[in-house]
Amino acid sequence: MTHNRDLPDRMNLPFVGLVSFAGQPAQEDWSQLRGADVAILGVPIDTASSYRVGTRFGPRAIREASMFHSFGPEGVFDFEDEATYLSANEVRIVDAGDSDVIYADTKRSLTNATEAVRALLDQGTLPYILGGDHAITMATVAGFSDEPPLHIIHIDAHFDFIDERNGISWGHGSPMRRSSEMSHVTGITTLAPHNMASVSRKDYEAAKAYGTHVVPLRRLRQQGGAASLAHLPDGQRVYVSIDIDAFDPSIAPGTATISHGGLSYYEGKDILREIASRFDVVGVDFVEVSPPYDPSGITSLLAARLTLDFLGAIFHGKRIETW
Repeated sequence: MTHNRDLPDRMNLPFVGLVSFAGQPAQEDWSQLRGADVAILGVPIDTASSYRVGTRFGPRAIREASMFHSFGPEGVFDFEDEATYLSANEVRIVDAGDSDVIYADTKRSLTNATEAVRALLDQGTLPYILGGDHAITMATVAGFSDEPPLHIIHIDAHFDFIDERNGISWGHGSPMRRSSEMSHVTGITTLAPHNMASVSRKDYEAAKAYGTHVVPLRRLRQQGGAASLAHLPDGQRVYVSIDIDAFDPSIAPGTATISHGGLSYYEGKDILREIASRFDVVGVDFVEVSPPYDPSGITSLLAARLTLDFLGAIFHGKRIETW
């Protein structure tokens, strides 16, 4: 790219140049990630979906959308907080590309995702994973098996606690069930499930028997994010799994299993800020963005915006008042 010395340094428009997450440097050699604070990893798998497919295109679409929010080395200023987030001298974000996907071999592809997360953790970086359907979570959480124990905070319209469906135990409705069986997972908090058919009675009872702390969306709205997470101690190691279908389809239509009445942007942002302000976030996944059902691109834009909001809150180290 040429440099016009007579123009400001920050002249690269969102539609100019190679696409990476928020225009940040790309490094697909994971052995070279030492020193990166966070690595964006795509896991473009949707062969575990029981309904509409298309989330295999999610990581690419979120990256493309994130270029709209790309920022220079000075970071991004938020006038509401009167704070600057994600400046390059404080936070190093690297786009680590995608884990390997083997066509028509879901289990092997999920194993590749587990190995990818382990490779990122070996470099001391925070894995931030873009899906892909929700089955990837059972693989990415498995990547933490050699790390200290963690608690999963699961933001979703559904419980995702299905044991098996038609003989399949690793579908996108089962990630919390499979994660609950892992010895390094100490518990699960499910925030914002809502509407009929979000869970069967059998799976609901299994989740409660395991000890899942459930905060339905109505209760979450009534008591707020802080009260909904008060059962967890400050400093708790948490892995956060965000399903885009937790958000209302008016702002997130591009997903396989929409559920009306979901979270607004600010509700989601405030929950993530509460998590970042109180807990040690060790890993994140953002799943179920399906570009074929997102004709205007607003779902991908929402996922990209919330990702930057969350990363800003995680690394800023400043508690901000939330609802």
